[in-house]
Amino acid sequence: MVFGLGRKAKKEQAAEPDGLSTPAETAEETADNAGPRLSGPFDESEITSRDGYVDLGALLITPSEGLQLRLEVEEATQRVVAVTLDLNGSSLQLQAFAAPKSEGLWDEIREQIGQSVGAQGGQVEEVEGIYGTELVAKLPAGLPDGSQGYRVARFIGVDGPRWFLRGVLGGAAAMERTAAEPLEALFRQVVVVRGDSPMPPRDLLQLRLPKDATATPPPAASALQEPERGPEITQIG
Repeated sequence: MVFGLGRKAKKEQAAEPDGLSTPAETAEETADNAGPRLSGPFDESEITSRDGYVDLGALLITPSEGLQLRLEVEEATQRVVAVTLDLNGSSLQLQAFAAPKSEGLWDEIREQIGQSVGAQGGQVEEVEGIYGTELVAKLPAGLPDGSQGYRVARFIGVDGPRWFLRGVLGGAAAMERTAAEPLEALFRQVVVVRGDSPMPPRDLLQLRLPKDATATPPPAASALQEPERGPEITQIG
């Protein structure tokens, strides 16, 4: 399903940042300060109210002018498996997974993404981003004129307390840092609701439709898949 999101009035959104710190500032604040962090993604325990967020169950999303959400539903089970944020011609797919208490998943998942892309004849490059190591993947793809090009997707991973959040940037945001900034800002404001139930590592955290919403199922999405609407195709040569 697709629905637009404008900025809603805030009632008690004390935990939602009005400004965004730099990666260096965020690291220092996390290490040195005991107070609330200014930049997420956040755990549910770090916010005081859900007011002003779009409640998707495991993920709380901050509305933004011009933002559209696409909920990706597994056709066989009707389960919501991912949410994609569309803004200014670019996209950000989000999925949250259960994770072990004592270790993160991102290092292992990065390796698996690289193997998957390589098996499809693509290439991956590790780059340093706002959350440490990221992956830029290039997959071969044909252009409408019959020439050969490639699709680009940028993978971001954040290990939280007993959860792992994966983001996949598509479109211009996968290749241009300036184009990615609005979606990166939304990524930093995502809240993950892990819940207290025991779950095996890598199990998807349960997403759900917002109240009064209905869905039209698109094709199923796998845990390590790039967004259903393929990233931008760029010509080679």
